[in-house]
Amino acid sequence: DTYPTDFLSDNLLIQTNVMDAANKFDVERLLFLGSACIYPKFAESPIAESALMTGHLEGTNDAYAMAKIAGIQHVKAVRKQYGRTWISAMPTNLYGPGDTYSELGSHVIPALIMRYEKAKISGADAVWNWGTGNPRREFLFSDDLADALIFLMENFDGDTHVNVGSSLDVSIRDVAEIIAQAVGFTGQVNWDTSKPDGTPRRRLDNSLITSLGWEPKMDLTAGIQLAVQDYRERFRP
Repeated sequence: DTYPTDFLSDNLLIQTNVMDAANKFDVERLLFLGSACIYPKFAESPIAESALMTGHLEGTNDAYAMAKIAGIQHVKAVRKQYGRTWISAMPTNLYGPGDTYSELGSHVIPALIMRYEKAKISGADAVWNWGTGNPRREFLFSDDLADALIFLMENFDGDTHVNVGSSLDVSIRDVAEIIAQAVGFTGQVNWDTSKPDGTPRRRLDNSLITSLGWEPKMDLTAGIQLAVQDYRERFRP
């Protein structure tokens, strides 16, 4: 939301450069990776691939979403014009080892891990989280996504993009509680309702990829515990 120009310009440049070069040098197999934010803000949940471009985007990430939508269309254009077996995949919210940790630049799980861990270390008796905690999100462990992408490269060839998720959505409030337990924070949790909630609910319809025989393996609680361990190994004094 803070850097829409950068997100739009950088993503368009990266994906166009990669795909034009891949096409020029006859790369027959390419997978373009998008994001669940391509879908309308109020798309019916679970969100099917067919919901693309059926409504207005969430305003906080519409520039990024437009770049990703352009990438999907680029893949379709190459398939049509050159007959290459290129495909696109749209993952849900990701988390796991190697994530980015920043007060203002992280996604929700790494941001909460960092906040609760710092509160525990400092002995703080309370934390403040953004929004109401009511929005529901679907989360996918990073290793599960990697496994899904290899699976798609080996088993899928079609014009539609493919949703990749866990098929389970949880409230941000529940995620915060899981993280607090994983970190060991026992203080008070407050919610700053002056901050935006974003899209009320986002869960993908994963029936296409599951019909091909793929399913995620990582449980959310176990995955968060691994993410906390990774954070501590990399950043804890």
